Amino acid sequence: MQDFAQWSLDAIREEGASLSWLEELRFEWVIPTSACIYEILSGKSIVLITDTQREWLAHYILGKINAPRPERPLIPIVNIESIYPHYDMLSGGEMIDMLEDMLQLSFGERYIFWYIGRGEDKRADIAKRRDDTYFWIFDEDYQSSFKLNSHDSHLDIKLLQLFRLFDQSLNAAMFGEVDVGS
Repeated sequence: MQDFAQWSLDAIREEGASLSWLEELRFEWVIPTSACIYEILSGKSIVLITDTQREWLAHYILGKINAPRPERPLIPIVNIESIYPHYDMLSGGEMIDMLEDMLQLSFGERYIFWYIGRGEDKRADIAKRRDDTYFWIFDEDYQSSFKLNSHDSHLDIKLLQLFRLFDQSLNAAMFGEVDVGS
């Protein structure tokens, strides 16, 4: 079984020049991504949250991650909007506590957030309350996160490339090609 860091480097290089931007950031990618995949393989569900500008990406991820393929089990992932459509109206700790209570009733402790977007967005406040959240965060250094620049003219392309690599990483981990637990 291959180390996830080495596997990621090989996968990035296999894509060629289009993904070369990620090679220098691979260690920032490997740590949070391996932790997220480990949680998924441990049976946790993903509650996906994006900022307003990345809602398109949430729809893309939800449509692709469980696309019909005979080779992989379905991944338990839901958009927070489908759980609580009024989550944009949450303001303050007490209201977020009520959302977390509902998620606890639904999932117990068997879920993680996956947040994609600007760190200053109020939607990020929901995800920042949990230590095991998987972040693709923009314009902010945040613990155990993969940082991107929201002003990057190629950001949308990079997000699609990251999702493709995440999906490939998930496959590799599920089928025992890589070790995400070490």
